[in-house]
Amino acid sequence: MEVDGVPVVTAAFSKTIRLVTTARLRAAVLKPLVDSDEELALLAEIEGATSARQMAQERGITGLAANELVYDVPHASFINASFAYAKPLQPNRFNGGNRGAWYAALSVETCLREVGFHLTNALADAGNFHAVVEYAEMFCSLAGDFLDLRQRADHPALDPDRGRAYPIGNTMAERARAEGLNGIIYPSVRHRGGICLVALRPAAVQSVRQGAVFRMTWAGQPEPHVEGPL
Repeated sequence: MEVDGVPVVTAAFSKTIRLVTTARLRAAVLKPLVDSDEELALLAEIEGATSARQMAQERGITGLAANELVYDVPHASFINASFAYAKPLQPNRFNGGNRGAWYAALSVETCLREVGFHLTNALADAGNFHAVVEYAEMFCSLAGDFLDLRQRADHPALDPDRGRAYPIGNTMAERARAEGLNGIIYPSVRHRGGICLVALRPAAVQSVRQGAVFRMTWAGQPEPHVEGPL
């Protein structure tokens, strides 16, 4: 089977890696503002009124139905948040502005290179290469039917130029999801030899668990210093 000339494969990956900032793993930021669990619950309810993830879980949002999300599984909030939070003006390679996706790789080196590239661009836009960010590994299993771009490194969706590649990649992802596929396997654009995956459905993300922490430091230069595992 092929979709727009790209082969579909059935594959299973017992451990893929996604990086999330450690700030998302810390205690609720609202806790220092209250004196009791009851007050914390009230503030959390207020915060939830503007939380894209909570709104998606309760009633769905544009591009993402509530029944697509996952519940009562480890780290469900991380899984759902990756699909609920999308930036309308900043699409990614295989997701647009109204629906997120779960991006992962087969090695932490590939993850660090991919994340580092995008953070470096953000710092360049800000005109200040000074930052310290800590990331935690989130492992997960992925299996099912995927579009396979590993033998198509010349595909236009993999163009290093985001302006050219992302519209093509978004169209490919929409078609893959419409065909019932779980995601896309593709060679990393930022790490030669690395393999990335994107899960297009929350239910495709299985057995999420936390790994090690890595620190990326920009000290005035575009190239970050990486420490870890910490």
